[in-house]
Amino acid sequence: MFGRLRRSWAERVSARRTERDTGREKGAHNLFEAAAVYVSASAEDDRERMDEAAEWVSPEALSFGVSELACRAVIALARERGQSPQAVARALLGLPAA
Repeated sequence: MFGRLRRSWAERVSARRTERDTGREKGAHNLFEAAAVYVSASAEDDRERMDEAAEWVSPEALSFGVSELACRAVIALARERGQSPQAVARALLGLPAA
């Protein structure tokens, strides 16, 4: 568990350093914006927008953003449905209930 937390923290720090070190200009996209565009484009099967969003941040930052978006979406759906996050995640993936 602590290994996962350490990796997650390291990814966040790395993503912030990458944004800072690249000298982002005003109006540049952050990793959460890139993740939102990437995931929504994927859902709409829009390869062009997916590729564009993937260029906004590093692959590691995009991966972290997509993961964070997935976590937040599962939590929101779980609250809305009155179910556990695990039950919602399994249902979304078409897996049998645990």
